[in-house]
Amino acid sequence: MALELTVDRLDAGYGAVRALHSVSLTVREGETVALLGTNGNGKSTLMRCVMGLLRPSSGSITFQLDGQRYDLARKAPQEIVNLGIAMVAEGRRLFPKMSVKDNLLLGAYRQAARAGIERNLALCYETFPVLAERSDQLAGDLSGGQQQMLAIARAIMSAPRLLLIDEPSVGLSPVLVKQTIDMIADLKQRFGLTVLMAEQNFHEASRIADRGYIIVQGAIAFEGANLPELQQSELVKNYYLGA
Repeated sequence: MALELTVDRLDAGYGAVRALHSVSLTVREGETVALLGTNGNGKSTLMRCVMGLLRPSSGSITFQLDGQRYDLARKAPQEIVNLGIAMVAEGRRLFPKMSVKDNLLLGAYRQAARAGIERNLALCYETFPVLAERSDQLAGDLSGGQQQMLAIARAIMSAPRLLLIDEPSVGLSPVLVKQTIDMIADLKQRFGLTVLMAEQNFHEASRIADRGYIIVQGAIAFEGANLPELQQSELVKNYYLGA
């Protein structure tokens, strides 16, 4: 297999507060894997660990790419991005005083992405026409939904192989949530991506996920090997389906 992310028995936290408890999961090439959980259960902490923004206290994070294995827990964020891993952070984290186009171009700073800037920019504009219309507008002046589109498009500009998306539905109306999830699925197909998506909206995440995990109080409480298995989980029924 050319690409695989493996998190094995990961512990992490903030000072004396332990946020992750022996978390293990795998994301294989071509999959969309959902990491489901309500707020405060450790989804963002796990994403930060994968991106090198938070050092785990124990456990391992291994990224296999084209026959090589990389220990992400020992790499800096810029090294992880250079391996072809990008993250759309919760809260978008744009540069509000820069234009839409300049935000997108900053996403393509890694060496491997520079040759495809024009092609990727055209594909992003095709997928998100409003970004093309507002390319000269300041990112901070966009609506919440448009800022989420820009955050996703900026990550795509880095030409990633693995895309991490943290809470894409936060702060969006139900209509915009559906549109955003549809766009993620479309971009996955266009760019041949592998996706790990942290989300609390089970109904929307399950529309595009191949399988998923449920995280509760910092630990993996259930792993669904496929979507039907995930949907039949008692945790899903209790937390998301109102059983």
